[in-house]
Amino acid sequence: MSALTAAASGARLRGDGRHRRRRLVNRLVEGASTCAAVLAVAALALVLVSVVVKAAPALKLSFFTQDPAPFGAPGGGIRDMIVGSAVLVAVASAIAIPTGILVAIYTTQFADGRVATVVRFALDLQGGVPTIVVGIFVYGLLVIGHAQSGWAGALALSVVELPIVARSAQEVLVLVPRAVHEAGLALGLRRWRIVLRIVLPTVAGGLLTGAVLGVARVAGETAPLLFTTSIFSTLGTPTDPGQALPNIPVEIFSLSESPSPEDHARAWAAALVLVGFVLVVSLVARTLQERSRRRLAA
Repeated sequence: MSALTAAASGARLRGDGRHRRRRLVNRLVEGASTCAAVLAVAALALVLVSVVVKAAPALKLSFFTQDPAPFGAPGGGIRDMIVGSAVLVAVASAIAIPTGILVAIYTTQFADGRVATVVRFALDLQGGVPTIVVGIFVYGLLVIGHAQSGWAGALALSVVELPIVARSAQEVLVLVPRAVHEAGLALGLRRWRIVLRIVLPTVAGGLLTGAVLGVARVAGETAPLLFTTSIFSTLGTPTDPGQALPNIPVEIFSLSESPSPEDHARAWAAALVLVGFVLVVSLVARTLQERSRRRLAA
């Protein structure tokens, strides 16, 4: 009995030791994860606070409602930059969003495994290409021998936006239960009608989320626009994509190169406009994503 008791006691000691080690490791990992989360949030908060503080001197209503002042004159706003950026992002999205969704539909609903794998790999490569390379490519394709224009800038942005929209749409489309397709086929529906009438309405929220994320991604892109639509007139508020359009990212870059503290404040204020836009768009995307998840779960 004494031997059995000693063995049982030793087993308990070993078990208690392993249990303590597991708790220690769990606490260490939990603490490291918490610190990482706090650091991530703190970094974002630091950026936001810095932008707001440095932009405060230039934040006036006229900054948003007036065009830039003539060269050398004080004051002025970024109304034309806001309009130009809106036009560029709208045209780019009109190109990238339908194309990306169609690519996702093809790869998830119609293409065979090998073709779908190749297309997904190509999208991943395209998404990893530096945006400055995209700008140089479009510059050589559309600008050399012609002139900078909003069309060139929008095309460059659409190249950046396309893989984001396509990959997001692919991830959403593969979540549709296989039973939905089988039920449609059992009713005698063709595959394209199943996709159009059943699949797309089911994941509409998710598709819209991917589109919104793509818009947020390209709204602040600077490198492609420096090559395609950075030489523009400061007179009036142009909206014709046939000419170079003023835009906020290029304006931030230009103002940051100025030796004037007032220009630096205006650059920070313009950056705050972009940050606010991305924040609002991200919140909208988050809301749509949650609704899409609940709909798919139901």
